[in-house]
Amino acid sequence: MKKAVIFDFDGTIIDTESAWFDIYQEILKEQHGFNLTLEEFVKVVGSTDGALFDFIDQSLDVPMDRTVFHNQVNSRFEKIREQLALRDGFLETVKELKERGILLAVASSSKRNWIEGFLTQHGLLEYFPIIVSADDVDEVKPNPAIYEVALERLGVTPDEAIAVEDSYNGSIAAISAGVHCLIIPNDVTRSLSFHEKGQLIESFSDFDYRLLEQ
Repeated sequence: MKKAVIFDFDGTIIDTESAWFDIYQEILKEQHGFNLTLEEFVKVVGSTDGALFDFIDQSLDVPMDRTVFHNQVNSRFEKIREQLALRDGFLETVKELKERGILLAVASSSKRNWIEGFLTQHGLLEYFPIIVSADDVDEVKPNPAIYEVALERLGVTPDEAIAVEDSYNGSIAAISAGVHCLIIPNDVTRSLSFHEKGQLIESFSDFDYRLLEQ
């Protein structure tokens, strides 16, 4: 019997990843003449982007200033932040889970203030009393530490929880922690190949509540 559902945040609850890709691509093209492909970008989705910048720097004559780049990205992102909607079917799914008495948590490689900001914006903070973020662990996904901390705080065992992810790195973290993982790809991650133990579904509308009884 499942007692908890643990949600990834970026790309799963809100598709911030498609927005990040567009902005990364724009700035890199404008200021560095670098064409960022989706194939390279998705490799770091759900984790950190250090490896991506190492790859980009290898193609540039002069390594870019990552602090300046991130400031530029954040500035453009803030202009579209309020336009980003919850993924289709997410709100209905969360309300149904709460009504069924299922414990809810967020487990994300992002910072806590980032996660809480969006949840507050969409009136969802009360649904997630437990948020485990990059601030809580030494290593983010695909390392399983974020999920291990989430399970501990929820007070459940791995077989009593379901993870909902959108990325390869996130799904590997959940599976490595022993948690059954539902994968709902977005436009950025749809082209990825996922672990055979992950359960791929098209949208939150396909969430199978019978899983809670297993």
